[in-house]
Amino acid sequence: MSLSDGTVVTYPAGATTSTGTVAGVMDAGGGRTAIVLDATAFHPVDTAWPDQPADRGMLRVGDAVYDVVDAVIGATQGDGLLLGPDVPVRTGTEGWTFVVAHLVEDSAIALGDPVEVEVDAAYRAALSAGHTACHLASLALDAALAEAWTKPAPTDALGAPAFDSLAIQESRIVPDGSRDVYRVGKSLRRKGFDPAVLDDVASIAARANGLLAAWIATGAPVHVEAPGETLAARRSWVCALPGGEARIPCGGTHVSSLAELRSAVVSLEAHSVEGGLELVMTTAAVRA
Repeated sequence: MSLSDGTVVTYPAGATTSTGTVAGVMDAGGGRTAIVLDATAFHPVDTAWPDQPADRGMLRVGDAVYDVVDAVIGATQGDGLLLGPDVPVRTGTEGWTFVVAHLVEDSAIALGDPVEVEVDAAYRAALSAGHTACHLASLALDAALAEAWTKPAPTDALGAPAFDSLAIQESRIVPDGSRDVYRVGKSLRRKGFDPAVLDDVASIAARANGLLAAWIATGAPVHVEAPGETLAARRSWVCALPGGEARIPCGGTHVSSLAELRSAVVSLEAHSVEGGLELVMTTAAVRA
């Protein structure tokens, strides 16, 4: 394959269709073929932090249509292409070229073929709403837990102690929502977090939901900021909230305005686990 700069991606700006040229074809195993394009609107799942699943959609080559059964990040240092779990570095690591690999079955697609990309726009919209709601919920949770800290702690995009980034273990975006799992153990307690506050998760959720309602009511614009067009560019979610402009590193897709959301509500559950507590936050968004 030959992709000196990596795949140009247009999904950060909201695109759900694109045209590109096949720059790489690789056997992905299991009867699947990885098709790499020089440009695509297709959002892939990131192996290092697989919060948002891959888009659904198809590739059209002439009169032939191929369903994309998965889309993953591929990486190369100039000799051979590694896919998905085999990529040993984070996207954007210097010295590596990063691409979007569209996995299809029974493919006759060849190098140099022109390809039309069509993304399932309805599914994308649901994931984008879920991802924006997830970021808002993380900031609201940080604010709701601000008084639980007994020591100065690193802060989030709005200046609150960054519980989310310090305790997060797993985040999964689902259509119109998300599920985030946090670990509260010795490390977090040493940083000054008092887990006793989690005895009343209903009050914490109520405070977070109050903030979410106020933020969504502003209808603030949302955009994804990127220093470049390729997959390797380190993108950020940006939203002007009443507490200041929030900027969070993110490679996913989002709504273009909080006016696209009617509401977002979180629920919290705390469970005892070995060495501490596990806090699960479920976020449900309703689109306007």
